Amino acid sequence: MKNIVKSLILILLLMTNLNAQNLKQVVYQDGSQKLNGLITENAKKNQPAVLILPAWKGIDYEAKQAAQDLAKEGYVAFIADIYGEGNIPTDNASAAKIAGKYKADYKAYQQRINAALKELIKSGVDPNKIVVIGYCFGGTGALETARAQFPVKGVISIHGGLAKDKSRENIPLKTKVLVEHPAKDESVKPEDITNLITEMDNGNTDWQIITYANSKHTFTNPESPDYNKVMADRAWNHTLLFINELLK
Repeated sequence: MKNIVKSLILILLLMTNLNAQNLKQVVYQDGSQKLNGLITENAKKNQPAVLILPAWKGIDYEAKQAAQDLAKEGYVAFIADIYGEGNIPTDNASAAKIAGKYKADYKAYQQRINAALKELIKSGVDPNKIVVIGYCFGGTGALETARAQFPVKGVISIHGGLAKDKSRENIPLKTKVLVEHPAKDESVKPEDITNLITEMDNGNTDWQIITYANSKHTFTNPESPDYNKVMADRAWNHTLLFINELLK
């Protein structure tokens, strides 16, 4: 019980510290839908930038922490709002429903990602130096960014869904791709990985898949029972290595 209380206190302290660092809200639109993103306060002209696609419950602690950590590395970070105001899920069931909607309607998902990319570019960052990273549902979005052939330097899928509908044809994934995959992720089938590799090889993509041992689905999220600090730290180092190679 004492350990649980200590963990809760630590999370509250971390969240308080994070909120104190002030991510700025950015209101933007996709058609008539109001979207509420967050951007780091270090935005200046012609800086390299990272677009963060959050997990299935929308903008969460993990996405905010990643944004702040990226700012410390000198990058502007923008967290996308995929669902829009009034549509943020409150539990796993509603999150599964709305995330499933966008996974099925991948063009709508790509459109929301593109809206966030345009808003990030409007902040003045270098449009030729952008990387997209995504967690869980957002990891699927990172791959959809590549499939849409949006002009970004690279994408990182972190414990993301790797499958796409079999009826969709493979097209060249022109951007560089990094997949950070937990070895014990029961939501990803072995054939999903095989099919993704085929998809990337068909387009002669520059790709890398790193698999993390003893790790379940949300292994990088400190708020998850799946959290594996050792592997999460390694994954973050791999994330920075990839981003630094492409943007510095």
